[in-house]
Amino acid sequence: MGLLDQLTRDMKEAMKQKDKTRLSVIRMLKASLQNEAIHLNKELSEDEALTVLSRELKQRKDSLQEFKNAGREDLEEQVKGEIDIIQSYMPKPLSDEELEKLIDEAIAESGAKTKADMGKVMQRIMPKVKGKADGAKVNRLVQQRLS
Repeated sequence: MGLLDQLTRDMKEAMKQKDKTRLSVIRMLKASLQNEAIHLNKELSEDEALTVLSRELKQRKDSLQEFKNAGREDLEEQVKGEIDIIQSYMPKPLSDEELEKLIDEAIAESGAKTKADMGKVMQRIMPKVKGKADGAKVNRLVQQRLS
């Protein structure tokens, strides 16, 4: 079952349960996915849909940080709820051990030795961890391995 089908089913369920927050987030996700499909002028693959979800999740996390800095606890709670809902549609995150293993494999494949070779490693690893690990965390771990 595709992500859009899952979202449609969950949207109907949220309507029945009168869960306004969940309904709002699901509608936003569907709209983002449909806009991306229109922009690309084709049906989205699972990988492309995952990219859209990752982008939405990152926007919420950035907003959460801004609200924390501004002391807006009311908006913090709302965004935390949205993040939880979006994460429920994301694949299971990689454990630290799995991520480190993938990074080591990417370093070995690329023959990277120094931080100057970081681009080669990131180019190999990011498609493998898309939606399963935070890019900033991957970047930090790769830097540690190459230093």
